[in-house]
Amino acid sequence: MRVSVRHGNRYRAYSGVVVPDVELILDFLNTLDMDERTDVLDDGVQWRAWLLEHSLADADPTETRAVRDGLRRAVLGEAADAPPVLVRIELGAGVPRLVAPEVTGAVLAAAARLSTLGEWERMKICPADECRWAFFDRSRNRSRTWCSMRVCGNREKARAWRERARTS
Repeated sequence: MRVSVRHGNRYRAYSGVVVPDVELILDFLNTLDMDERTDVLDDGVQWRAWLLEHSLADADPTETRAVRDGLRRAVLGEAADAPPVLVRIELGAGVPRLVAPEVTGAVLAAAARLSTLGEWERMKICPADECRWAFFDRSRNRSRTWCSMRVCGNREKARAWRERARTS
């Protein structure tokens, strides 16, 4: 089963196995939008709406920003730190689950599940300086580079072509 979700001009596609975790992490990482030059964490109304949409409780704003920025660095393969966050393990219906009502714990629990499943490397950030959008790479060989080949990939390829043409 494939699900595609459109966000602006960026498409995300992935199998149904890790949809909730992937969605939560991407939505959290993309609260920082370089293209629009906006940060949902800076707008109290938007942030409360985001929390309500995801049924999560707020956490300390400094901690929330540190977790988001740390996860963005981790996705890029850089050394990253984040404050420790408490997550509970509950046994419900015979299945152990990581549970965290606060946004930081929920996002880090989702990231831990993806890591355990070997899917964390599929989390990527578009290398286009004006974009930096987080996306989940569902390509068979995990080689996707751009959030959207139609937008960022095309823009970068056109830039490279113009540069080659100028130096020829």
